[in-house]
Amino acid sequence: MAKPLFRWGILGTAQIARKAWQAIHLSGNGIVVAVASRNLARSGEYIAQCQSHVPFAATPRAVGSYEELIGSPDIDGVYIPLPTGVRKEWVLRAAAAGKHVVCEKPCATCFADLVEMTDACRRANVQFMDGVMFVHSRRMNLIRQVLDDGQTVGRVRRITSAFTFNAPEEFFSSNIRSRGELEPDGCVGDLGWYNIQIALWTMGWELPARVSGRLLSERRHPDGAIAVPTEFSGELFFRDGTTSGFYCSFLNEMQQWAHISGTRGVIQMPDFVLPVFGSEVTFETGGMAARAEGCDINVEPHWRQWPVNEYSNSHATAQETNLFRDFAEQAQSGRLNEYWPERALKTQRVMEVCLASARDGGRVIECPGF
Repeated sequence: MAKPLFRWGILGTAQIARKAWQAIHLSGNGIVVAVASRNLARSGEYIAQCQSHVPFAATPRAVGSYEELIGSPDIDGVYIPLPTGVRKEWVLRAAAAGKHVVCEKPCATCFADLVEMTDACRRANVQFMDGVMFVHSRRMNLIRQVLDDGQTVGRVRRITSAFTFNAPEEFFSSNIRSRGELEPDGCVGDLGWYNIQIALWTMGWELPARVSGRLLSERRHPDGAIAVPTEFSGELFFRDGTTSGFYCSFLNEMQQWAHISGTRGVIQMPDFVLPVFGSEVTFETGGMAARAEGCDINVEPHWRQWPVNEYSNSHATAQETNLFRDFAEQAQSGRLNEYWPERALKTQRVMEVCLASARDGGRVIECPGF
């Protein structure tokens, strides 16, 4: 007997929620039942726009308050793309109402708040997961196999990544990511979260022993009192000697690459967060070899491409669809996946300590466990 569809509610009408709408539609095991906004007309307009592009058989209903949606008995789980500054309240309310939670990143304004949020979900026996999509790509399963074979990369020694985009001037006066009251971590929360996760994922979610951070630039919204990081670099030091460096910025042209280098080879992805458009996702392994011939030293590339049959986006196989499909399956299993909230907690912890280091002049400081 087929399981019933997992019934989703969406809190807010953020642009990223349109991607979630389509992913739920394509998941095969979920349906959007309702969308809430503080303005009923806005949620109705959002639904009409999404339905015109990706229609559900039954049009989701518009709800004029987050409270009403969370209290609805026909909702199994909620997707929360609300600003970080107000997210905690609605995660706690969702847990109290027995709703499973997918929470956009960064999940909270501080580690202590995220502990409270995930503890509330655990006590209520509802699943919590952050909204990072790339870890749900089947490409990552293959990369893990390559890392674990002991030969292609060998012992991992260095992980580096960058995630940036060049925001137009109006971004800093109109986008909530420039408002410290709503998104206090700026580019570190918006982009650096992914950098930190690729490092932690590579290391099997081991926390670094020490970290350092550098606040390279910051900017304050014209109507705000709190400046947000707009350019940042961080360094993670793991106990086995592996290190990881990352760079995130609102001020550089778009880049989203990750390199994992070891004693025998390198893994490189130029698109680790948002795969390049197409019907397959890839990564490369290999490296360079230098060969001396007389007075010449010839450098030769030795790379192998590994393709995975997975669409980049907007498809039943895409990573965002996998996220919502995987989550619904887990929630309907009746068992909690403790790995998912732990993943978010570790990312939040590292991000917070990197920011603390940056505010202390970049001093290398210990990264506590929890």
